[in-house]
Amino acid sequence: MLINRIKELATAQKLSNIQNRRHLHANPELSFQEYDTVAFVEAQLRTFGVHQIEKKAETGLVALIEGKNPDSKVIALRADMDALPITEQNEVEYASKNPGVMHACGHDVHTSSLLGTTRILNELKDNFEGTVKLIFQPGEEKVPGGASLMIKDQALLNPKPSAILGQHVMPLIPVGKVGFRKGMYMASADELYLTVKGKGGHGAMPETLVDPVLITSHIIVALQQVVSRNASPKIPSVLSFGKILADGATNVIPNEVKIEGTFRTLNEEWRNKAHTLMVKIAKGIAEGMGGEVDFEVRKGYPFLKNDPELTERAASSAKAYLGEENVLDLDIWMAAEDFSYYTQEIDGCFYRLGTRNEAKGIISGVHTPTFDIDEDALEVSTGLMAWLALEELKNK
Repeated sequence: MLINRIKELATAQKLSNIQNRRHLHANPELSFQEYDTVAFVEAQLRTFGVHQIEKKAETGLVALIEGKNPDSKVIALRADMDALPITEQNEVEYASKNPGVMHACGHDVHTSSLLGTTRILNELKDNFEGTVKLIFQPGEEKVPGGASLMIKDQALLNPKPSAILGQHVMPLIPVGKVGFRKGMYMASADELYLTVKGKGGHGAMPETLVDPVLITSHIIVALQQVVSRNASPKIPSVLSFGKILADGATNVIPNEVKIEGTFRTLNEEWRNKAHTLMVKIAKGIAEGMGGEVDFEVRKGYPFLKNDPELTERAASSAKAYLGEENVLDLDIWMAAEDFSYYTQEIDGCFYRLGTRNEAKGIISGVHTPTFDIDEDALEVSTGLMAWLALEELKNK
């Protein structure tokens, strides 16, 4: 049976997949700087016998695996390749060699997994009909998102896939398990940049100043009303500020304060309304207290919606491959992903790969300096994606 052959191949290449993942982990590159990474990927593809390769968006590429009757159906598989500006704290032999840069979101796993899946599918290309398009993209971690640039560079054309599958590590799910969610899954994400301006001076004479620190505090508290008093309870929303810079001193009030934050939601109409409300509230408070504010909303990734029918088929196929007990139903996740851009163009299914192992102490979340995975996940990820691809090609 084909499913057993895929499992055999996934097991046989597990060590090489681990080696690839460790190489990528040790040599991370930031968003849109993935020159060595994409060169490594291309070299691996050619080693596997995949030669229909085309560079896209400078540090991305697409490749094709053609089975029998290649025009009958085309599906795409996607991996992102960029790392984060984080200093790794793991004491492992494959720790980052690039100071201040780390694969703390698992994109090394996604890339090595798709390479492994490629190897399996290329070996089985005489056993299926249709074409698999491989998309290795840059810059998922940075606006405007590498997916949007890949689409602009025609990554979804010539040939155009009918559907796309993507996976992402999930340290909350035990290794050996995966998770799916039909319909709305992940939030849109916008970046907020505020500069609150006043008149600084000596902290002992606040009556002679226009205190931007005080104005800022009022703005931050008031902006929370955008979610708590304006958003429908049926529309999940998150407003968070992670950076405040008031470069004064214990007795020095600065002339301005800079704030950075994020706004996330799952409704496009509310998203646009919230932008207007936030700017209006902030400007009203600043002006009412004698200051002013520059408020920039950088619109980021749209919400991610998994096609219900495609996701239902994928989850069913995953149960056949892993066992029903190892396929979980996911809740809405307020993080954002530029995979959403693909789902605006074609049917998409974005699912989660379990990487957690408490017995081994592998419990850290993504975007932390101690994030790591149980590498047994690589056997699951490569075989499962190959199986999902072949099952979807059979669906006419």
